[in-house]
Amino acid sequence: MRLTSIVAGALILALGFSAASMMAARAAAGGAAAQAAAPGPLGARPQEPSEESQESQPLPKAEHPLQVEVNLVNVFVTVRDHHNAILADLTKDDFKVYEDGVEQKVAYFRKEMDMPLTLGILMDTSGSMERILSAEQDAASRFVREVMRKRDEALVISFDTDINLLADFTEDPAVLGRAIRHTEINVDASGIGGTAGTVPSRNGGTDLYDAVYLVSNEKLNSETGRKAVVILTDAEDTGSRLSLGDAIEAAQRANAVIHVVLISDYAATNGSGPGVASKMAAETGGRVINVHNDKTLEKAFDIISEELRSQYVLSYYPANTARDGQFRKIKVDVSRPDTKVLALKGYYAPTQ
Repeated sequence: MRLTSIVAGALILALGFSAASMMAARAAAGGAAAQAAAPGPLGARPQEPSEESQESQPLPKAEHPLQVEVNLVNVFVTVRDHHNAILADLTKDDFKVYEDGVEQKVAYFRKEMDMPLTLGILMDTSGSMERILSAEQDAASRFVREVMRKRDEALVISFDTDINLLADFTEDPAVLGRAIRHTEINVDASGIGGTAGTVPSRNGGTDLYDAVYLVSNEKLNSETGRKAVVILTDAEDTGSRLSLGDAIEAAQRANAVIHVVLISDYAATNGSGPGVASKMAAETGGRVINVHNDKTLEKAFDIISEELRSQYVLSYYPANTARDGQFRKIKVDVSRPDTKVLALKGYYAPTQ
């Protein structure tokens, strides 16, 4: 793997989190790395199914979130009512999907999903997290035990003045749990069984944006199925070389949703954290959950777990077939009143 955006060669040296270190961590952690599906040849657009068979037909076998080889866009959607309860009884006719303002014809619709889930769990281990780290470890460990099913994979990264890969992709919740419990405040991960970054942050601060960029670009970009980044942080970045925009774009290109567990009451901050968290989540189709104590931390993980397992999938062949590499905005409307929709906000079109 290699970084592909923002002067790739320079970033590999600057960020110090190369593909080689990733591969070393994979061997050390003992996790089975997920293999990216080989791209198929570009061919003619497949024939769309009839109206009568749309709801009964399975998704195409490749099951990419954005299967650019066949121009299929899969949009994962969670819908809640005004009481914040998840709605599980909606039909295809309850949804409308728009791309850049143009309504798209839904070709496939499913409520029950067996697509594998790929998770990046990012834990802020900067000094501001010291008082809550133990509770973070407990809640995150329980989360991976409860949310992961067969064929799901996850990795664990800690970030502070550097970015450390503690466990590479694995299906084993026990491996992930051990990695989570090995997180320490501002500690080089090479001494606790992980892989440390090689270059510290530019000013000894917290590398949140760099961590999101790296997990999205280096790890999730080549994975298939549903992808999500779960970040436990106060969202105060004081050390990254990359910008918030770079981090968000990397997640969008990887088709990964960002959920932020915002821990903002445990340390004095400069006030930028809530805005940063909201922007990351809003522009990738995720959510921000504010945490005030240990109990609300556990509840935050329960909400994320419920949403990851309670999604509809709406798939369509874009009316705009241009391969121009441009960002296409997606909007999902639900006919039922007083609902809240959580869905992918857009994607980058292929270039060839």
